[in-house]
Amino acid sequence: MEISHIALPFGTGIRLPKNFLSLRLRWRNAFIYAFAILFVMTALAVFLFTRISVIDTADTVEQFAKQANATAVNTALPATWVQGKPALTALLQQWSALLGGHVTAILADGTIVADSQADTQPIEDFSELPEVRAALDTGQGRNIRDDLTLHGRTLFLAFRVQLANGQVGVLHWAFLLTNLETSLNRFRIAIVWSTFIATLLIIGVVLFQAERSAYMVRHLTEMVERIAHGDLNARIFSFNSGEIGQLARAFNLMVTRLQKQMGKRAREKDRLNTVLNVMSDGVLILNKHGRVSLINPATTRILQGAEPSETPRTFVQVVRDHRIVEVWHRCQKSGQEESATVELEGDRFIRIVVSPLFKSGSPTTGERGHLVIIQDLTRLYQLQTVRQDFVSNISHELRTPLASLRALVDTLNDGALQDPPAAQRFLLRMEVEVDALTQMVQELLELARIESGKVPLVLRPTPVMQAIAPAAERLSLQAERAKLSLTIDLPTDLPNLMVDADRIQQVVTNLVHNAIKFTPAGGSIRITAQLDEDPSAVIICIKDSGMGIDPDDLARIFERFYKADRARSGTRPSARNGDRTTGGTGLGLAIAKHIVQAHGGRIWVESIAGKGSSFYFSLPVVS
Repeated sequence: MEISHIALPFGTGIRLPKNFLSLRLRWRNAFIYAFAILFVMTALAVFLFTRISVIDTADTVEQFAKQANATAVNTALPATWVQGKPALTALLQQWSALLGGHVTAILADGTIVADSQADTQPIEDFSELPEVRAALDTGQGRNIRDDLTLHGRTLFLAFRVQLANGQVGVLHWAFLLTNLETSLNRFRIAIVWSTFIATLLIIGVVLFQAERSAYMVRHLTEMVERIAHGDLNARIFSFNSGEIGQLARAFNLMVTRLQKQMGKRAREKDRLNTVLNVMSDGVLILNKHGRVSLINPATTRILQGAEPSETPRTFVQVVRDHRIVEVWHRCQKSGQEESATVELEGDRFIRIVVSPLFKSGSPTTGERGHLVIIQDLTRLYQLQTVRQDFVSNISHELRTPLASLRALVDTLNDGALQDPPAAQRFLLRMEVEVDALTQMVQELLELARIESGKVPLVLRPTPVMQAIAPAAERLSLQAERAKLSLTIDLPTDLPNLMVDADRIQQVVTNLVHNAIKFTPAGGSIRITAQLDEDPSAVIICIKDSGMGIDPDDLARIFERFYKADRARSGTRPSARNGDRTTGGTGLGLAIAKHIVQAHGGRIWVESIAGKGSSFYFSLPVVS
């Protein structure tokens, strides 16, 4: 049994059962009901006994009165009365035996004429008896009192008799009520026992019903406690059709509806949590006091340190930036949505949107808090920068050949057409510029197709040598003209690649051509391959001893039109004849990156300025 502690005055305490108070209450109510029932039953018994005693006594008196009155009006009485005492005594004895009473014939002055019990001596004066005086006055009288002669409660009846000689006599009857008293006593005892037994039965039924009701209340209390602790499967089983049964059914219906509502709220909460967890924007919900009641993971990522905490924190403690807090303050003052764009450390940009939360969705009901949306615009700004650089780069790349074409056309129009050798030389130069423009457009289209995924990859198991060597061998003659050493060192025990060989050869061509272009005469280019730490990929490396790449340019080397060194992007000395040849379009590395990524691999570069560069890319092997 669970024990609870009840503190009493004077520093004392008594440990009582947890349900002690409910026990006292239940038994106190039962005692009140029992006392009320006992009182009602006792009053009912007294009333019944009194009423029945009165009725039985009245019936008995009326019966004796009728019988006695019949003797008083008997026609033989006056004649027998005047015949003398013996005859009258005999008649009275006959009636006494017949009716079971004591009868006496007296005169108006109380003189006894005859008695049914001849040897009985009267103890009292008959003329003073109330029933005798009443009989003389009204014709009959009656009285009930204790009689000393009969030794018990006695009914006395007196009837006036008109005698033949003109005198008035009184016939006095005495009926002992012992039998009536005995009958009433037995009836009293029966009523007492009946009342006692009925009272016990009723009290038992009341106690049983009280205990049953108390059990239902305890059961209901237990179910409520279980529900309060989160057990929504608690139910009350009752077959009672009364109020308790209705209460149990109403309770079960309430719990069922509550369970549905809680389930609905749980599902809505799960959806909300899922949405908040997968959102790329940060979300904070503030109460009306400015404390954070909800924060999603994106907020932590964007603000870099706004970790969720079980202890409610203020908005200022979470964001730790006065510019963001200022947006919130503006929203508090205006009562409307406020927004601003803030630049954080590390070239990061965020947009803050603060909206008030109103009660019932109406601005007139007052604010309940604020909703804060934090959007990370860093990537958008980076893309904007890339777009601006792209426009600038392509404009720069197109300006040079277009300017050359314009100059050549103007020269031809100025009279160079009249000099056939010069005109032919200008036309050849124009053809070179047009070819450069055509190559640039084709590479842009190719890059756009690769990025959009419209270029299907024909994946086949391909040996590493077959995927790498042909492209490098096609550029070997160009490397010789540039006085460069091109070495292909591919192990023969590498697993086959699952690649599109033509596309991989395009990657190798771009990387080797890039190495040849930016490696001075006398340098070397080496192509190697090895199995990755993850045996599901092979890493190919194209290493040159060229001029290298500045560390600031490594992060953007694979962007379209991006050239690490603008000074070297246009021309470089030819190893063969000393003239100057045009540089590339700046799209080769971007095309190589997207082809490798389309195969599920990755590409990167390691370089030290003045000491050469190493381009790596990984390709998947046949599983």
